Amino acid sequence: MKRGLAFTWIIAMIMASGCGQTGDTLAEAIERGYITVGFANEKPYAYKTADGELTGEAVEIARVILERLGIQEMRGELTEFSSLIAGLQAKRFDIVTAGMFINAERCEAVAFANPEYSIGEAIAVKKGNPLNIKSYEDIANHDTAKVAVMAGAVEIGYLEKSGVSKERMVIVQDQDASINALQSGRADVMTMTGPALQSRLDTAQDPNIERVTDFEQPVIDGQDVRGYGATAFRKEDTAFREAFNAELEKMKESGELLEILRQFGFTEEELPGDATAEELCKP
Repeated sequence: MKRGLAFTWIIAMIMASGCGQTGDTLAEAIERGYITVGFANEKPYAYKTADGELTGEAVEIARVILERLGIQEMRGELTEFSSLIAGLQAKRFDIVTAGMFINAERCEAVAFANPEYSIGEAIAVKKGNPLNIKSYEDIANHDTAKVAVMAGAVEIGYLEKSGVSKERMVIVQDQDASINALQSGRADVMTMTGPALQSRLDTAQDPNIERVTDFEQPVIDGQDVRGYGATAFRKEDTAFREAFNAELEKMKESGELLEILRQFGFTEEELPGDATAEELCKP
């Protein structure tokens, strides 16, 4: 009975939004029984395990919500991080479940759900931190230090505003390439979000590289940087995003969101609080 009422509510939202005129992703996914999600194989947000299973914090949160919306299967479409938004717009996939940070520039291209986590940045270096790098400013102020950063990532902008030139950045396509650049000596530093970096170090098990535990979070335009990650939708999928947000809010209130986040190395400190996509999309 509850399931039937939920479906009635979903369809009512779709009709009320007027999205039926151009086709509605949620209704279409419910009808065919599956949805295709874009991801960038970035731990711990969205990635495939050794046996080919799609998982990660963003994936598992979306899986729960989508099942409650009537979509029983998720099919992953692996894409370079820098191509996720273009792939969504081109309808290569229906949503992006990659833990993507919400920012004003991306909000011009896609519609974000409300955030599911909030985290800071991190760096890793060779063992012993031979260049004594403890901040993005330290990279900028060093004569030769190079930093590996993933194409399309928000860290590129943070580095630029911290004074690091593009010539000092080693732009890589994924997390594995980033850690390889550090291991091979092509880069002296690698940077990404805290949980992502820790996940790669745990996987690599390389005693010759280490996380900088006293890293100073970047201050950009006078504000401490803290990123909020969320699922991304096409602009026209208003009903889908609103239905997703309603279920996400229930997970926050029940504690289920934190339970899933903890499975992937997050803590209560990484909960998004009352932040909304609307607020975070403001320039």
